[in-house]
Amino acid sequence: MMEWEVVIGLETHAQLQTQSKIFSGASTHFGAQPNTQACPVDLALPGVLPVLNRQAVEHAIRFGLAVGAKISSASIFARKNYFYPDLPKGYQISQMEIPVVVGGKLEILVGDEVKVVELTRAHMEEDAGKSVHEEGFLGPHGEPSSGIDLNRAGTPLLEIVTEPVMRSAAEAVAYAKALHTLVVWLGVCDGNMQEGSFRCDANVSVRPKGQTEFGTRCEIKNLNSFRFLEEAIQYEVRRQIELIEDGGKVVQETRLYDPDRQETRSMRSKEDANDYRYFPDPDLLPVVIDDAWIADVRSKMPALPAQLREEWQSEFGLSAYDTQLLTQDRDTAKIFEKLLAIVGKSLAKAAANLIAGEFASSLNRAGIATADAPLKAEHLAPLLTRVADGTISNKIAKDIFAILWEEAIAGKAISTVDQVIDAKGLKQISDSGAIEAIIDQVLAANQKSVEEFRSGKEKAFNALVGQIMKASQGKANPGQVNELLRKKLS
Repeated sequence: MMEWEVVIGLETHAQLQTQSKIFSGASTHFGAQPNTQACPVDLALPGVLPVLNRQAVEHAIRFGLAVGAKISSASIFARKNYFYPDLPKGYQISQMEIPVVVGGKLEILVGDEVKVVELTRAHMEEDAGKSVHEEGFLGPHGEPSSGIDLNRAGTPLLEIVTEPVMRSAAEAVAYAKALHTLVVWLGVCDGNMQEGSFRCDANVSVRPKGQTEFGTRCEIKNLNSFRFLEEAIQYEVRRQIELIEDGGKVVQETRLYDPDRQETRSMRSKEDANDYRYFPDPDLLPVVIDDAWIADVRSKMPALPAQLREEWQSEFGLSAYDTQLLTQDRDTAKIFEKLLAIVGKSLAKAAANLIAGEFASSLNRAGIATADAPLKAEHLAPLLTRVADGTISNKIAKDIFAILWEEAIAGKAISTVDQVIDAKGLKQISDSGAIEAIIDQVLAANQKSVEEFRSGKEKAFNALVGQIMKASQGKANPGQVNELLRKKLS
């Protein structure tokens, strides 16, 4: 049975977060009526000249610095000539020989394993328009037709290209998520996948395990969700393997993913770079980026996710998994930092558990972004301090969190943690005499479990602990329960 290796490289189009287009003053606002935001420059009408958007270049520099890439001192724009209905001028302004960002790398977490994905380049370019295939769209003679919306034409993009170093759909998704986090974190891109601000093309091939030569690759275009990216790659891998094993050959082509059928289908034969005609754009000078400009951009950059992960792991002893969750976006990292500022660094692990646990799951269930969370650091901090000083247990803290969350969601005045403890009588029992009395009652009522424990069954001990916590309504100090119970049973 042949063993196969999957080879994946991703090309990601990140729409740069600017108010105007890359070469004109037209708006990039999403959702406008068709063809109301296309100006003569975007359409290359006679007599117009493109003028480069400085902010778009700064976004590209910022990204390059974040991934440890080389920033080209002079990058060149070229005209990439091809025909497509949504490209009325017949070419797209892009970069070929000398992109603004060369090389770089991005760390990803796949399960518990840290992997480095090498980047080839990141180049700036303009977006094309969009063909609209809506049902009921009629042409001038009443015939079913497609329309052309040129609002998107000229929108600034950064195309980020990886080396073919990923070996599974899971790795590709982990990379796409890490890249998405980074560009949003930097303020380079808003990351809205539904609006097409962040979309991936996946180059997929297979080869026999141990072979060094690459197989024939197919490109799956415009995947605008992490789920579709994973499904499309998994399907394409199966398709290619089955095709080869049945005696066929993989044809290099561009394919589209159909999420309804969960399959890829052929779109067109695949063009290589040399199939396009590239010419230096005669209207645009080289983009000269000197050291002073790079230094200025660097000085305005936020601390990066990778930096924070490394710092928090070494300083607080947090796991790679914990720090990955805490740096999934800037807002999550900020609330962790605010919590620490209130409760102190000694409770870093408890703060991480709260944010990655109850807080994150409540946000997910409610479909709320971290930035819009109804509970802030000042509401959460007393939960941590009251567990730390022994007033409440972790179990009770979760119950109190649920109460505060419901109040916040309902738009009510949010109680303090101490108010809830007093009103519900939730204070932890830490009096040894009181705990011993409960233990004695439970032991008397569960002689079978006592005998099982003494015969060597450790599970019986856990069962007794559960009964004691139940009898105390979750209020008994768990540490004391464990200690006193072992003494009683010894």
